[in-house]
Amino acid sequence: MSEYIIEGGRRLEGELSISGSKNASLPIIAGTILSGKISKLYNIPKIQDTRITLEILQQLGCKVRQNSGKIEINTKQMNKTQIPEDMMRKMRSTVVMAGAILR
Repeated sequence: MSEYIIEGGRRLEGELSISGSKNASLPIIAGTILSGKISKLYNIPKIQDTRITLEILQQLGCKVRQNSGKIEINTKQMNKTQIPEDMMRKMRSTVVMAGAILR
């Protein structure tokens, strides 16, 4: 872990961008299936697990667009309910999608 040592009597100021949480993002992405509409998500971390989850949604017939830190998921056209086995093997947490798919 990095360490910051701040010395002196000057005021500390600036800006910092915080990445979203993977553990929060994956269930939220899966939950978009339940709406049957267009969902817009912000601050989703750009990591392999979220990328695979979005690919799974596309395999199920959802439309996914990513632009400038925003992800738009359209689940209106979802027409499949089985996650391809090869995609399930890439990521254990695909189980979070099971409940939403059974809607």
